[in-house]
Amino acid sequence: MYHMVDKLYNAKNMTLPKFAYQENEEETPTLDGEIGDEEDRVAKTFAGQVLFITGGTGFLGKVLVEKLLRACPDIKKLYLLIRPKYGKDPQVRIKDIFSNVLFDTLKQQRGEEELFKQIQAISGDVMLPDLGLSQGDRDILANEVTIVYHCAATIRFDEQLRKAVLMNTRGTKLMLDLAKTLKKLKLFAYVSTAYCHLHIKKLYEKPYAPPANPHGVIKACEWLKDEEVDLITKQILGDIPNTYAYTKSLAEALVVETFDDLPTVILRPSIVIPIWKEPLPGWTDNINGPTGLLIGAGKGVLRTMYCKSSGYGDFLPVDIAVNGMIVASWKNLYGPKVTTRIAHMTSSNEIKISWAEIIELGRWVIENKLPLNGVVWYPGGSMKSNYYVHYICMILFHWIPAIFIDALLILLRYQPVLCRVQKRITKGFEVFEYYANNVWNFDNGVAVELRKMMNKTERKKYIIEKIDLDLIDYFQHCVLCARRCILKESDDTIPAAKKHMKVMWFVDRLCKIIFYSFMIYWLYTKLF
Repeated sequence: MYHMVDKLYNAKNMTLPKFAYQENEEETPTLDGEIGDEEDRVAKTFAGQVLFITGGTGFLGKVLVEKLLRACPDIKKLYLLIRPKYGKDPQVRIKDIFSNVLFDTLKQQRGEEELFKQIQAISGDVMLPDLGLSQGDRDILANEVTIVYHCAATIRFDEQLRKAVLMNTRGTKLMLDLAKTLKKLKLFAYVSTAYCHLHIKKLYEKPYAPPANPHGVIKACEWLKDEEVDLITKQILGDIPNTYAYTKSLAEALVVETFDDLPTVILRPSIVIPIWKEPLPGWTDNINGPTGLLIGAGKGVLRTMYCKSSGYGDFLPVDIAVNGMIVASWKNLYGPKVTTRIAHMTSSNEIKISWAEIIELGRWVIENKLPLNGVVWYPGGSMKSNYYVHYICMILFHWIPAIFIDALLILLRYQPVLCRVQKRITKGFEVFEYYANNVWNFDNGVAVELRKMMNKTERKKYIIEKIDLDLIDYFQHCVLCARRCILKESDDTIPAAKKHMKVMWFVDRLCKIIFYSFMIYWLYTKLF
């Protein structure tokens, strides 16, 4: 990892990255020289398999589906559990999903017609009893499926407890019930999270006791109404800060119960962030995590954070996390009958990037290389280690400007927006602050072991190495993709955005000079 100052110096000569991913032999990490001529045993193991994936429409799920189809083209069939939505047939929704730029490389390699022969939608919903599956679809799955990836979950940290239980916990129970009917099942992979046992600061790749009996919690939530569960949520959660961690830990316990009866494994990715390398550097489909912080700071609306600057989170680019999931699955399919049943896809045991480094480098990229359109104020602010100082700054630099600007918008007969944005930011802070001011470490012994098992071909194709992440380059890709895919800002607006950023820099400095001059004058008149 280069020093931050060196990164900033070297970044001055960088050019904007291309949008489409192009395989580059020199940029892709190799291990001992050139790629070996060994066979890809991972792809060979997945050849002829029939997969059933839930949550394939989510961020991690999309990347998992894309990687499996691109790296393991001989998969026999891939069934995706899809909810009927907006009156659209699930098979039509699959085509809508595959219209995303994420799948462009895959479609160019395989051809759309061939690709859609390999993929089939299964209409259902993990929130519904019996997963909302028809008997015909149940029969198809029972007779054909060999590998299951259960990724579906609500990832909202502030989700109502009843809904989170029904989706994350009961949904997992229903999937395990379905797995018992699958005649050819070889592997059931439950995608959990490394952050589901928050009372443990050093998490190992082993089961942990749940905070409650998952069966009892499911029955209670089936019996009670939303409002009734809301009244007792705080008492139920206890020291657990959110419903996401609570319900995922309950779901893990359900999977652990089946270890003796089913070929189940638990995969624990940490905080997945935009793609590092393939198929599209910087790609994401949401504003969760660092991407949201980049956009909020880049627009000038995020100016204070309650966060220990020296602390760090466990972040992992989603393509590396997916590689780890696939290779861990391969180990259980290809390796000895009794293998590790829990595997981490984490980074903090090998790479630690502080919050200060993330914020400063991200802000530098937006200020100097790729500014966003419609910047409200010149990016600034800082992290605060004292909550009360942060709270005062939030009132001064978040709420007062938001109220002032919204009042102007109302007078000009425009729709007010900033107060609504600040409400979302404040709510997000409530979740973020807990994670930003605590530190967890995660053992990654399985990943280290897997690297030894893999040959050169596999280690290049399914990278799970300790990556030398160039943060400036990475953030440029993230911001560029956020501009194009999320904010819908075209590249031809970048020059105008740079000019606007220079204007906002001047306005910011002018206002500060006026403010400090006024304060000095006021103090002078009071003292003399």
